[in-house]
Amino acid sequence: MAKILITGGRGLIGETITEKLVANGYSVSILSRNKSLKPNEFYWNISTNYIDKNAFKNIDFIIHLAGAGIADKRWTSKRKETIINSRINSTNLLFKKIKEYKISLKGFIAASAIGYYGAITSKKIFIENDESGNDFLSEVCKHWEKASFQFKELKIRTVILRTGVVFSKKGGAFEKISKPIKLGIGSPIGKGNQYIPWIHIDDLCEMYINAIENVRLNGVYNAVAPNHCTNKQLTKEIANTLNKPIWLPNIPSFLLKLIFGKMAIMLLEGSRVSSEKIKETGFKFKFPKLGVALNNLIN
Repeated sequence: MAKILITGGRGLIGETITEKLVANGYSVSILSRNKSLKPNEFYWNISTNYIDKNAFKNIDFIIHLAGAGIADKRWTSKRKETIINSRINSTNLLFKKIKEYKISLKGFIAASAIGYYGAITSKKIFIENDESGNDFLSEVCKHWEKASFQFKELKIRTVILRTGVVFSKKGGAFEKISKPIKLGIGSPIGKGNQYIPWIHIDDLCEMYINAIENVRLNGVYNAVAPNHCTNKQLTKEIANTLNKPIWLPNIPSFLLKLIFGKMAIMLLEGSRVSSEKIKETGFKFKFPKLGVALNNLIN
């Protein structure tokens, strides 16, 4: 079986992908910024342009997930710089080392995000060929993808997955959305008509595995479920699954802006994003509908 090198392997998505790859018989190594390394981990330091050369021994694919959390802290100027540099500099470093060591990769599979299309609420359903937006998130994604596409210069098959809001039992966005509803204090956010392009973590991880195994995959794909839902619909569906009432009024937009600053736009805006391109490759979603996904996550 192929050998996979993963960056961001200790994050929510990276850990789940690693488990699934190992279960499928793949050999997996992880690049870590922690010098206290576990088995199959190799040290890298983006600020000093260092990667342990042993990490590249016999690897066939790189899955690149590393990047500072978009929603971890308020978007100060310094934080914005960290968010964008963590993605671009890490990708550039990988490219530099693959080129320098003349590694014959079979594929480079990288994360991006639906933020590429901009944080807006519209009637449009975005597809991969659409232009990028003109806000901070779209700028991050645009430069992030440009860095990833450098690998095409080395004739390496490059796949980029523009990821939606990932739903998982183990934490992340879904836990933050569902927790207040469990406590009986959940309600829609802002107007509630903003769309939430979501994906179950199992489907997302299967997309990465599919990108390894299906050599026809090339370029950009939206990693979102086919089922579109608004913030209001999502809140109601989670409440129904939990048998909890929704009795509070919508959370006012101004309050979220006061708490989160400019980052609040991630909560208050959202459009539909198409999954047709990935489906046309033969990929089948295990959780295509919201109700099925919620039953799995909650029950």
